[in-house]
Amino acid sequence: MISLRFDASGSFDSEYGISEADVGALESHFCELRTEMIEVDRRLYESGEIPEGKNPLDARFLWMPEETLEGYEKDREGSELGRIFKVANSIHDEIDAVAVLGIGGSYMGARAMMEACCDPYHNELSRGARGSKPRMYFEGNNVDNDASASLLDRLSLGGNGDTLAEKRHAIVVISKSGGTMETAVAFRQFLRALEDSLGPDSKELLQRLVIPVTGSSGKLFDLAKSIGCQEVFSVPEGVGGRFSVLSSVGVLPAALLGLDCIRLLEGAVAMNEHFRTAPFADNLVMQYVAVNHQLSQLRGKTVRVMSVWTKALEAFGLWHDQLLAESNGKAGLGITPLTTVNTRDLHSRHQQHQQGLNDKVFNNLVLQNFRHDPLVVGDSARNQDGLNDIADKTLPEIMSAAIQGTNDALHADGRPTTDLIIPQLDTYAMGQLFQMLMIATVLEGRVLKINPYGQPGVEQYKSNMNRYLGR
Repeated sequence: MISLRFDASGSFDSEYGISEADVGALESHFCELRTEMIEVDRRLYESGEIPEGKNPLDARFLWMPEETLEGYEKDREGSELGRIFKVANSIHDEIDAVAVLGIGGSYMGARAMMEACCDPYHNELSRGARGSKPRMYFEGNNVDNDASASLLDRLSLGGNGDTLAEKRHAIVVISKSGGTMETAVAFRQFLRALEDSLGPDSKELLQRLVIPVTGSSGKLFDLAKSIGCQEVFSVPEGVGGRFSVLSSVGVLPAALLGLDCIRLLEGAVAMNEHFRTAPFADNLVMQYVAVNHQLSQLRGKTVRVMSVWTKALEAFGLWHDQLLAESNGKAGLGITPLTTVNTRDLHSRHQQHQQGLNDKVFNNLVLQNFRHDPLVVGDSARNQDGLNDIADKTLPEIMSAAIQGTNDALHADGRPTTDLIIPQLDTYAMGQLFQMLMIATVLEGRVLKINPYGQPGVEQYKSNMNRYLGR
């Protein structure tokens, strides 16, 4: 059963929004597309007989969570998930940090899970407070000289204790081909630094401390073989990078952090079941896409703002930006996704959003329950700040008032809103969120009659960059 809820009432308005009839008009078409995604696309993928208009067809992400859990049930130790758990449960005795090297979908989902499900100051906690789980850093997603140099320096310093484990770190390198410039360059540099730090035992230790996630062939696969890596995990066939968060690409880093990966995948399975069986009027995925699509088509809302009302979901918003932009931004079509973090960004972007060009819909991600007990404003003899009148209010109550007040202000200026309500942040909820928005992205791509898979524009920049490098 899914725990997310979707409230689109802030978009139903005759002056600035759409009507429930506008949404209902899509029911028949959406149900046909659902059948196409669930049944036809899978049959085409498994047969290998993919028509030109659907090539590439990286649709396996849709049924992969079930595949992964079923594989684990059949073979606890030999399955991909079982092997991930074995590495994650053993390597923390040898290291205190992990550098995750990857770009785009190869790291954004893992970072989103870390920020959503770990303590926001995870990397600053003592080894004991982390339960011996490693600090985690992300690189290989840019060619920023100072950022890379600073992380190399930080890793060389080790942890805060004197044990051998606190002096060591590991590398998780994620790339299907190994040919992406940013990640390949970073891996060469970080591998050299790790090897130098290990001294005379480097050959044996590198085999355990370098953990590739890659394809069944290619440059990174060949590098892993030359190093003798004990474990090489798969970027699965039929799953594009931005749809790979629930594969080893995202699950391995999550497991290293000690997150509940079974619940993560169960959340995705629950969302699949909901999408497959829920009628249109109650189908969270279909309603989310229908409302946003009609706002873009009928009201010109070509900018889709994901307003996350907790800092813990900022990286998730950036993951979604990449997912939607690369999938549906083709052939002169597709909306522009944009993440804001509130209430922080109300003091930077909101003026333009509320009274600038009226081309936006605001999808709020609202967290109902926080991990910590609510912090009270508190009474003070120093009332120069004038807050004693709300001394009994808590931060969640202030946040709730800010959400309602912001929605009211946006509506007053003719801006539509929706609320996606999350009961609490855990891996089960994150599994639902990831799977929901991946399905939604493909569904909207099908509505727009474009292929949501593949990324032709990204390949052009890579070719140009290599030309300027004289290659």
